[in-house]
Order: sequence, then structure tokens, then C-alpha cells
Amino acid sequence: MEHDLPSVKSWKSLVKRRNNPQEGGKSSWKMKPVMALMCTVLLIFWYKTTNFQYEQTQIEETDYPFEMAKESEPVSEKLKGLPYGIIQSRSDLELKPLWSSNTLRSKGGELTNRNLLAMPVGLKQKDNVDAVVQKFLPANFTVILFHYDGNMDQWWDLKWSSKAIHIVAHNQTKWWFAKRFLHPDIVSIYDYVFLWDEDLGVENFNPQKYLRIVKSAGLEISQPALHPNSTEVHHRITVRSRTKVFHRRVYDSRGNMKCSNASEGPPCTGFVEGMAPVFSRSAWFCTWNLIQNDLVHGWGMDMKLGYCAQGDRSKKVGIVDSEYIFHQGIQTLGGSGYPDKKNSARSGVNRRRGSPTFDSRTEIRRQSTWELQTFKERWNRAVEEDKNWVDRSSLTRNRISNNRRFKRSSVISSLLQRQAEETKE
Repeated sequence: MEHDLPSVKSWKSLVKRRNNPQEGGKSSWKMKPVMALMCTVLLIFWYKTTNFQYEQTQIEETDYPFEMAKESEPVSEKLKGLPYGIIQSRSDLELKPLWSSNTLRSKGGELTNRNLLAMPVGLKQKDNVDAVVQKFLPANFTVILFHYDGNMDQWWDLKWSSKAIHIVAHNQTKWWFAKRFLHPDIVSIYDYVFLWDEDLGVENFNPQKYLRIVKSAGLEISQPALHPNSTEVHHRITVRSRTKVFHRRVYDSRGNMKCSNASEGPPCTGFVEGMAPVFSRSAWFCTWNLIQNDLVHGWGMDMKLGYCAQGDRSKKVGIVDSEYIFHQGIQTLGGSGYPDKKNSARSGVNRRRGSPTFDSRTEIRRQSTWELQTFKERWNRAVEEDKNWVDRSSLTRNRISNNRRFKRSSVISSLLQRQAEETKE
């Protein structure tokens, strides 16, 4: 242990070196070239890394200046390794057999006059959904059901169930399913997309007659009218008119919303509600992009759907009266709006004991209200930031108001001219 301790001389020499500034200066001078070399190496490394990142950014900006612009190109950079003729850019929701006969193979896979019915469904509405699907399948419709309650196996007893497409995701909304499974490239073979709720009565509805009316009227976005006795009617424009085949606007002087011939926006005209919208292929392409990926309840979208009508929404959006439905207004997603006796009694006991009870419908409404405000803020911000965007509905309103002013001025001038002529006489 004694040999491990430094000697007295070594301690003295160490103290001497620390107290001698000249020797300290010499050692620091010897370290300067090493430090300079290290700094140079670090600078070179930093420069190389920064330059590489800059070059990569420039390449990405050159190849993908805008994401949507890149998607719209017929052949993207990512597909350059494939010959153009082999590219299949679209798909569909048609079920394919594992094998087929020679006759079917010779006919090929071209499908025409196909339409799509997509519905979020729960087991509690099974009978009503059965009635709806049986109306649509004979009319050459493909059916896709979104099971939001996780119960799919109990649907196989229905004769048509094997012909439908079933997708299961627990407690997800119609708009959540639509954004993820109804991409425009997947549903592009379908002329019209029916995105309906499950609580609709279809006793007075015929899909084929409905589509004939929609096509003849040139409606890109539409919905069947609601029976006047429907459980839930939120806007007067959706109520059935007994004297019309279809209508595009409503006249109503009751309440806060005054709808007159001068009204050019929703909910007076250019409006459909979210429970039973029907979209043309072009309108759905626009609507799918309007659906917000993270706002799943879709509140506020109905007021903006007219912007996807491929033209003047006061002419391209309408309500079909001759083929109408009954809205039952049964809310089952996230828990029924009508609790059973056992749950009601249990809730009453909890309230008497002073313990808080959880109301899923209240929470859903609170979430929906927050999403509505968020959607409005996003829309306003997008309008403000996009300097190239033009509000076509505003142009339509200005054109109509200018025409009215012109007609009014023409009438006034003709009256003045007539009075002048009578004065001369």
C-alpha cells in the first residue's frame, strides 16, 4: 500500500507546476492544435449533414410540390418502375368468386349502372336494416354495413347477408367509416352513393324511381323527403311536399331563420341533412375530401355540402318528395337513448345515493358540439389562407341580386318613360 501512494517529491513537483504560469501556458498551447482539429472535424460533419438535408428537401419539393397535385398526376414518380398499361388505379367493393366459369371470364369485369348503399348498423336496428336492404338489393345496389356495436355474427341468418360487405369497428360513427372505407378510388364505379342512417323507414321509397328523378332533375346531392310525422325533423326544407315531385328550396317565415325567394344558402336552399344523403360520383369525390379525419360526428358538414354540388347549389341540390322516408330518430350509437328499466332503476338508486351517473348521450352531444366549433374554425381559417379560393355561392348571389336590380331599374325607367309620354300628350 505504501508503494501506491505518491512520494513527497511528486507532490511538490505537482504543486510547483500548478503555481508556474509559464508551464501551464506551454501545456495549453500544445492542446490548441488538437482542439482546432476537433472543431474542424465537427464543422465539416455539420456542413455535410446540413447540406444533405437541404438537398433532400429540394428533391422532395421538386417531386411533390403539393400532395394533391401529385396524386392527380396520371403516373407518379413512385410508379415509374411499372409499365403504364399494367397500372390499375381504382378498385371497387364487389365480391369476387374464388373461381368462375369460362362464360363469366369471357364477359370480363366491366360493371355498369352500379350504385352503393352504405349504412352504420347495430343489432337493435336489425329488422329495420333488413327492410332497407331488401329494397335496395333488387335495384342493382352493392351493400356495405358498418357494424358499430361489434355484433356481426348474428346477422348471418338473413338471406342477403352473405351478399353484403361487413366491416366491424366498435363505437365508430358513419363519417369515421366513410372516411376510411369509401375512398373515391374505391367507389368510383358506382354512379351514386347512399350514405344512410339505420333508423329510416322505407315503406314509401323506391330506389329505382328515386334515381330516375335525381338524374332527370340534375341533382348531384339529394335526399328523400321526410314524412311530416317523422320523430325528428330539424329543418323545414327536408319535409315532404305532397304537391311536388322534388323541390330545391323552402319558403318559411316562422322562427329565426326566414326563408324567402331571396334566400340563396342553407338551410333554405342547397341543403340536405346528414341522416340520408345521396351523392353522385363527382359530388362524393369532393365530399370525401371535405370529411375531417379526426372529427367523426360530422356536425357542420351539412351546411357546407352544397360546395360539392359541382355547380350552383341552389340548382344541383334537392329534396325528392315523391319517394320519401320516415325518420324514426332512434339513437343507438354509444348507448340507446331509451334505457331499459333495470338501468333506469339503477341510475335512480345512484342519484339517491349521491353518486354521479354517466350519460353517454350527453357526452356524445358535448363532443359533437366541440367538433362543430372546430370545423367552423377550420373552414374560416382555410378560406382566409387560400387566396385563390372563390366562393361560387357568393358569385351566384351577386349575379342574382344584380339581375334583380337590373330588372327593377328597367321597370322604373319604363314607368318614367311612360309618364313622360303621357305628360307630353
